[in-house]
Amino acid sequence: MSDLTQADRYIIEQIRQGSSEGWTQLVNRYSGRLVAFARSKLGKSADAEDLVQETFISFLKGLPDYREQASIETYLFGILRRRIIDWYRGKKANICLLQDLLKGEDGEPASDAAKALMSPGATASWYVRRDEQVDLQRAALVSSLSRLVNELKESLKLRDLKVIEMIFYVQLRNKDIAEIANLPEGQVALLKHRYLKQLHEYVRRDSRIRPESFVDSLAQLPEQFDTVLAEIWQDQRLSCPKRSTIGAYMLGSLEADWQDYVAFHLDKLGCRFCRANLEDLKKQNETGQASALRDRILNSTAGFLRRP
Repeated sequence: MSDLTQADRYIIEQIRQGSSEGWTQLVNRYSGRLVAFARSKLGKSADAEDLVQETFISFLKGLPDYREQASIETYLFGILRRRIIDWYRGKKANICLLQDLLKGEDGEPASDAAKALMSPGATASWYVRRDEQVDLQRAALVSSLSRLVNELKESLKLRDLKVIEMIFYVQLRNKDIAEIANLPEGQVALLKHRYLKQLHEYVRRDSRIRPESFVDSLAQLPEQFDTVLAEIWQDQRLSCPKRSTIGAYMLGSLEADWQDYVAFHLDKLGCRFCRANLEDLKKQNETGQASALRDRILNSTAGFLRRP
């Protein structure tokens, strides 16, 4: 989900040149799915729309710092997610519905990866420290995770993809995953070991980092490594289906294996990003796009467009 398309690049270039038409196109394209996501977290329509409006303002203000390392959609979702966490501080900010449903033995959710975003100190120190080697380590881990996910998709190992989504993305316990996936708990542990080993091997082969430095980092912070994986997974939305794929799922036109996987991702895993896309697509299909919020966003951001 991190590739910037040619259409995205064109829109960004138009906006950087001060084009109101380019900005209108971007707002029209993304506002619906952002509102759907915000409503799934907040419930109140007015609060959700306020935060989406703030998200677009923040995007426009921060455009000079946008390095095009993520798609516009992923970047906007990231801004909105942080806005929601700031607004809803102290309450659960889970990214997937399974995190709401499954509790740990102490009565708390088995994992809440989004809590790590609430303050810089909550993340693993090697991830937060902004020195050059740490940035390279994170980049290597991002590309290695992307490679792993893409290989599972291409080889149609979609059952394994479901399992590692629950391990790395949702951070569920092995016994919960075993029950959901209808697998022996020992097999879940074996899959986790296999794909962690494969992931480490991909990182070691990355020419951007010194292999020993990455191994040392993991040895020093073994407990935080899982948190880092979850943060990267949700920041990059590594396994999220494309919007066009979600649209095909809605129409029932995917092949059986993919129809089953997308159903799992949307309904069982309950990825709120993708459910927001699905809700927006359904709304467009049934009633067409509402213009009131878009007009409000465009009016509130007009002064931030840079003029040539």
